[in-house]
Amino acid sequence: MNLIRKITNSHSAKDEEFIMAMKKILGYRPKKINFYKEAFTHSSLKKLKLSGKPMNYERLEFLGDAILGAVIANYLFKKIPTGDEGYLTQMRSKIVSREHLNELGKDLDLIQFVESSIPSSNFGDNIHGNLFEALIGAIHSDRGYSFTEKFIFRFVIEPYVDIERLEGKITSYKSVLIEWSQKNRKRIKYNVYEDTGNDTLKHFSVKLHVDHELVSKGRATSKKKAEEIASKRAYYKLKAQIEA
Repeated sequence: MNLIRKITNSHSAKDEEFIMAMKKILGYRPKKINFYKEAFTHSSLKKLKLSGKPMNYERLEFLGDAILGAVIANYLFKKIPTGDEGYLTQMRSKIVSREHLNELGKDLDLIQFVESSIPSSNFGDNIHGNLFEALIGAIHSDRGYSFTEKFIFRFVIEPYVDIERLEGKITSYKSVLIEWSQKNRKRIKYNVYEDTGNDTLKHFSVKLHVDHELVSKGRATSKKKAEEIASKRAYYKLKAQIEA
């Protein structure tokens, strides 16, 4: 009992509050809090570990991405015994898409734990998915593969993975439009230009033309995302023609 009290008292009140917040999400008390602290440390702080190496969530994000992919791949391999490599790869990509991971990070409100030298309003949307992957990396570093697999089943597979629904899910509207244009001899052009305006972060705008006609527009913090937004809007505008 005295040993337990000593360990508990070794944490500051702030640490204890953080540990309890993690416990509420994970369902168990973290053993090695430093992994979880690192998972929410932004590189802008330029923190260093005792070893002198950078301390931020990027390495844990890398690890979490790999573990998440492995767990999903193993699940699909067992769940769909008739699926070939191409099909399984496509399904895994839909489950771990950046858009989906961002939604998961937002659902858990992980951004509230971030320590950074810049305001959260300056973060792009991908910060949510990055933190989700970093959290997975922290869980694996703290408790191992089995605990991490249970977390992924609880927050990713059980509530969101529906094979039939995923088969019809579009992960890239730009790819759909390009494929449709090639089959139907349509000319698609994306006009991209910088459009920062009064925003702190750099923004890009896109005008999407089909056969020289302006069909849709998109705006985001990256060219790729702006093109995807414009493509999605064009898809729904041209849906009758595309699915004919």
